[in-house]
Amino acid sequence: MRILISGASGLIGTAFGAAATASGHTVARLVRRPSRSADEVTWDPATLSLDPRALDGVDAVVNFSGASLARLPWTPGYRREILLSRVQATHTLTDAMHAAAHPPQVLLNASAVGIYGSRPGELLTEGSTPGTDFLATVVAAWEQESARAPADTRVVTFRTGLVLAKRGALRPLIPLAKLGLAGPLGRGTQQWPWISLHDEAAALVHLLSSDLSGPVNVVGPAPASANTVIRALTAALHRPFVLPVPERMLTLLLQDAARQLLLADQRVSSTLLQNDGFQFRHATPSAAIAWMLRQP
Repeated sequence: MRILISGASGLIGTAFGAAATASGHTVARLVRRPSRSADEVTWDPATLSLDPRALDGVDAVVNFSGASLARLPWTPGYRREILLSRVQATHTLTDAMHAAAHPPQVLLNASAVGIYGSRPGELLTEGSTPGTDFLATVVAAWEQESARAPADTRVVTFRTGLVLAKRGALRPLIPLAKLGLAGPLGRGTQQWPWISLHDEAAALVHLLSSDLSGPVNVVGPAPASANTVIRALTAALHRPFVLPVPERMLTLLLQDAARQLLLADQRVSSTLLQNDGFQFRHATPSAAIAWMLRQP
């Protein structure tokens, strides 16, 4: 397939581009500057600008664009950027698809398990109702924009959880763990829907040729608490797991970002993806973290 990627320079976009290329696909990248090579296409989602001719010969579009949730604090202005960066990018892509002579067969559009909100004690599937907090409303709006794609385009909104990677969600925890300063975050019993970076990219390559459409949870097969994930990190680094960070301190420092990212309790099922034939290489957080630490 010929694939056009937005957000190709980000953590997941880079891993997916490499995995897709290794699988025999041809990858082109959307860039927000003048293109420098044949595999780059200029666009400007802030002004909803993308020449529909850029989609000529494209079989699949994979959209990762969106402002980072890791940038803190979430000021009112940055909250607006988190929302608009996702909605405008997706709107730009779906508009271009409608104007294209031959729209792509597939749109894989990034989404997030944040759509569920914090739901202690529930098993969350693709059919679960959305939450009502800030992230849930952002993700719902994001998915709604992807639904504007042409009727003949198969749309998958892949709901990603905590990606275990050196530049991912564990980035601030790794140096603390190396110093022996890692421990429970809040209660530590909250369920974290995790996945290795390798399996995230591999799952998206799988979804390119799948028959699935609509939301798909892209999370690891084994439920794990925050304590389980952080213990796996400290054990891999041969460091203690002792220093707790109270929930009150986290919410005082990070406010809603703490409540909706670190303290959210989400047991998310990947049964739909597994029943579609996808096989995880890393079935536990320990396996994912061991692989992560071997990467450059």
